[in-house]
Amino acid sequence: MIADAPTLQTLLPPVMLSCVAVAALVFSDIKQMRAGRYLCKPLAAAAFVWLAIILEAPATAYGSWLLAGLICCLAGDLLLMPDSERSFLAGLVAFLCGHLLYAVAFLHLPGNLWGLAATSLPAMVLLVFATRWLAPHLPRDMKAPVALYTLVITAMLLCAGLSAGHPAATLIIVGAWGFAISDLAVARQQFAQPSWLNGAWGTPLYFLSQMLLAGSAAFA
Repeated sequence: MIADAPTLQTLLPPVMLSCVAVAALVFSDIKQMRAGRYLCKPLAAAAFVWLAIILEAPATAYGSWLLAGLICCLAGDLLLMPDSERSFLAGLVAFLCGHLLYAVAFLHLPGNLWGLAATSLPAMVLLVFATRWLAPHLPRDMKAPVALYTLVITAMLLCAGLSAGHPAATLIIVGAWGFAISDLAVARQQFAQPSWLNGAWGTPLYFLSQMLLAGSAAFA
């Protein structure tokens, strides 16, 4: 069931908050402004949860699972702010839960096996690429957690493919793939080659993807 179309006036506040906070966050990361990061990242994460609530996500089973996933991702964003292995692992668990909750949400929509088939090959390619690329850079104690996380991402992408043909499909599929690809920037920063470039493209892609997923609640 498609919800009543929200007005531009209703949608504008979370969208504007996201745009401003993400731009400021990227700037803060490039300039290594810790205070700016601690201010802007929670605001950027709050924006996608706010958007889902405005779109009355809890009114449907799909939206309820989606909102739970968004909240887990917000928690993951907060947990990743400190630069420590413990906080990284906690953030990894929060995002893993977010991916799982998104997958459950997608399964509440009518399934399209053709969409699943079309998604299978690119999802497997991403899985193999990420695994082979990351393997030489991972510490031994991180190999199993990262392998599990990568498998969960792949499952989430396959579930997103099942939504093909649904009114929310474009937002779901683009959002899910954007989320997955943005994780490569996080992995590159954490394990392979730290650089301001990782956040310069990965951060906007991540938050845009979350806003798209939150927006899909309007069509459920």
